[in-house]
Amino acid sequence: MRTKSVNKSEINHDWWVADAEDQTLGRFASRIAQVLRGKHKPQFTPHMDMGDFVIVVNAEKIRVSGNKEIDKTYFKHSGYPGGGSIKNLKFMRKTYPKRVIENAIRGMLPHNRLGSKLFKHLKVFVGQDHLHHAQQPKKLEM
Repeated sequence: MRTKSVNKSEINHDWWVADAEDQTLGRFASRIAQVLRGKHKPQFTPHMDMGDFVIVVNAEKIRVSGNKEIDKTYFKHSGYPGGGSIKNLKFMRKTYPKRVIENAIRGMLPHNRLGSKLFKHLKVFVGQDHLHHAQQPKKLEM
């Protein structure tokens, strides 16, 4: 028995569109992270970019359970003394709805060069319209 290693020329990157409307944030983000990583493919190789491109629409309509709307916080630091700021999920959804989904998915990808490359395959849009109709994306079932 031999394990076949996949070449770069054998990798096919598909395009998927996922609708975030009425989806739970964590479950939705983990499914998207799997597709970005390529774990849904039978020839998955952990050290290669096997994943597909994912377009997320309706980012502002994502759902969370419990009191996360007020209790969940996002921390950011400018690098200067006293430059830290904390914002809750309610504020982030109102001002930066794309960042809520992007932060959740970024945390589920590898924290190295491969993860940075995979994160560039994610395209998040507020509303139903997106700019990638030419790629003819397939609908990703959740």
